[in-house]
Amino acid sequence: MKNLNRISNLFDLVFEKINSRYCRFIMTIKMKFIGVHYKNNIQFYGLTKFKKASSAIITIGLNCKFRSNHTSNLIGINRPCILSALTARAKLKIGDNCGFSGTVIGAFNEIVLENNVRCGANTLITDSDWHLDDPRVGKSESIRICCNVWLGEGVKVLKGVTIGENSVIGAGSIVTKNIPANVIAAGNPCKVIKNI
Repeated sequence: MKNLNRISNLFDLVFEKINSRYCRFIMTIKMKFIGVHYKNNIQFYGLTKFKKASSAIITIGLNCKFRSNHTSNLIGINRPCILSALTARAKLKIGDNCGFSGTVIGAFNEIVLENNVRCGANTLITDSDWHLDDPRVGKSESIRICCNVWLGEGVKVLKGVTIGENSVIGAGSIVTKNIPANVIAAGNPCKVIKNI
């Protein structure tokens, strides 16, 4: 039984490596074609979806990982990563060593993720209410997620928010206000639970 387990795990590892190389090849062509600026060593597990207005800016730093395959994160991913810069002035900037699992990022104004940001499975980051033709919708407001922040599974970060460095946001939280550095925060709405 142990040998069967090892063989199964080895098969999964080999398949993941082959799939990652294939996905990276496809995604590199797609990023060049639509004008996404990126540095080397980006890894893709499954195909990430990009949507970019012609003069919008999307930049991705070194060593970032995008997990879009349902089983590439064992907590379970229910959608591919989707990165959007949807207006002519939109900017989406991702620093080095960031990780994403089924993460949706929608920039209408500006979203900045600094270095070493981890986005758990099925997270959402958006600086807008999306329905711009509806008079009840407010204006888009920039988001900044500082270095070493960890967003737990299912977290939603909404417009106008800054999350300070080294903070952890608990699973399922909805972040509607700024979160300071070096804290654990959780809930709906997300509030500070304790200092780190």
